[in-house]
Amino acid sequence: MNESFLKNRRKIEAPVNSDARLQMVRKVTRLMDEQFSVGGFKFGIDPLLNLLPVAGDIGGYIISIALIITMVKHGASGKLAAKMLVNATLDAFIGAIPVLGWIFDFTYKANSRNLKLLSEHYTEGKHRGSARPVIAGVLITVVIILAILVYLIIKMLDWVGAALGL
Repeated sequence: MNESFLKNRRKIEAPVNSDARLQMVRKVTRLMDEQFSVGGFKFGIDPLLNLLPVAGDIGGYIISIALIITMVKHGASGKLAAKMLVNATLDAFIGAIPVLGWIFDFTYKANSRNLKLLSEHYTEGKHRGSARPVIAGVLITVVIILAILVYLIIKMLDWVGAALGL
């Protein structure tokens, strides 16, 4: 690698490595997602919090949102913030499902994903720009999922009606 590239990379990495609040983001992310290890499998307190119905899910989500707000205050773009919010929200919603959500929480690690996105943002210049494409993609996906759910509910009601002779 040439020397000017390395100098520029160090300048870009400096905000992530030197700012105390972003170091706090790293520490909290580690605590939430990778603090403990059992048989080589790492996990944090996030999946453990989610064993407490509702309160654990809300608590973990609030911590994730606080981390995202801190990252935005330190230069995360709108597009990056939207991607991180999608990760945190997906973790919270699927994590709220008993049993399946607990398994998901042990493997998904939204905070670690968000920290990786932030690192890519600073070191590689990725995830810059407006949040509109991310928001549009999420909205389109939600509309498609809702349409599929409505269709399935109608089919199920038709089936139940036919089975009951209505």
